[in-house]
Amino acid sequence: MPTVTMVGGGQLARMTHQAAIALGQRLRVLAERPDDPAAQVSPDVVLGSHTDLDALRRAATGSHALTFDHEHVPTEHLEALVAEGVAVRPPPQALRYAQDKLAMRTELSARGLPVPPFTVVETEAGAIRFGDEHGWPIVLKAVRGGYDGRGVWMPADAGAAAKIVTEQLGAGVALMAEVRVALKRELSAMVARSPYGQAATWPVVETVQRHGQCAVVIAPAPDLSEELAAEAEELALRLARDLGVVGAMAVELFETESGEILINELAMRPHNSGHWGMDGARTGQFEQHLRAVLDYPLGDTGPLAPVTVMANILGAPEAPEMSMDERLHHLFARMPDAKVHLYGKGERPDRKIGHVNVLGDEVAAVRERAERAAHWMSHAVWTDGWDPHE
Repeated sequence: MPTVTMVGGGQLARMTHQAAIALGQRLRVLAERPDDPAAQVSPDVVLGSHTDLDALRRAATGSHALTFDHEHVPTEHLEALVAEGVAVRPPPQALRYAQDKLAMRTELSARGLPVPPFTVVETEAGAIRFGDEHGWPIVLKAVRGGYDGRGVWMPADAGAAAKIVTEQLGAGVALMAEVRVALKRELSAMVARSPYGQAATWPVVETVQRHGQCAVVIAPAPDLSEELAAEAEELALRLARDLGVVGAMAVELFETESGEILINELAMRPHNSGHWGMDGARTGQFEQHLRAVLDYPLGDTGPLAPVTVMANILGAPEAPEMSMDERLHHLFARMPDAKVHLYGKGERPDRKIGHVNVLGDEVAAVRERAERAAHWMSHAVWTDGWDPHE
């Protein structure tokens, strides 16, 4: 059976390892530390940095495909591996659009795809001019490396923009600016594509952001018209084909107040917005990603319930005295249907340390239960005030 190498030892690699076990495959992990989430569970770990070409070579040796837990591997290293015969999936010419937001915006705009108005920012004056033309506040973004709200600023006026631009350009951070969209909500359309060209989509989901990071995912997105859902899925399929993506890809979208969808970000790997499918879809994103990078026929992505809600377990301001194991015990006693996925990570404020999936029939009820469970797991406090000792 094949070996797949995944660059990065985070929770995405850890959950991909779970899927590999079921398929009889071996997942080799390039991890920076032996206590990384995936390194804790995989028997095949190469320790090294994703920026070290020799480490990448060692991890790729003998594997059938090399894929990613994150997008931050230098593309020149990946091109060297491709030249040496490594099956890099997704290939570097596709991955660059998930690494570089300006390159992505420029490419998609040239293809006539819907993106917010944007510009490169090379001076304070350029940012101020963009804000004056399009209206304040604007969004400033680091072109590379930002995630979960990091590397994103929303200056309300020219003075605030000038300060941010001066600081970030002075620190060597490349910047771009875009219009702050009048949002109704954020959506995500996930697709997987194989080298053969087969592709499959999951239902479009709604993502709820708090403090710049995903907190809740509702699948499928409630009250989304069939027309807009089909448009989002077709957009994701087209992007995967035209950019040459292999594996799972999340297309993060803005749904505007006027009823349009705009492309926000691309992630060419399993993604937080797809975690619901581990328990709520016939084929989850981690199994599908492995199928895709190995060019297997793709699995059925149909949902298993009318509603699945995923709630991230985010570290509390202070870790509770109660152990995680005891919290899990109490959760299962009260909510035996909740599906919990823990990442083996230490607790710190707002850190993603796990997630909970709850399936059901009605959005509000399922969402309340999922968020109640996730809050309990992070805070050891029931949001509805329940006390088992009363």
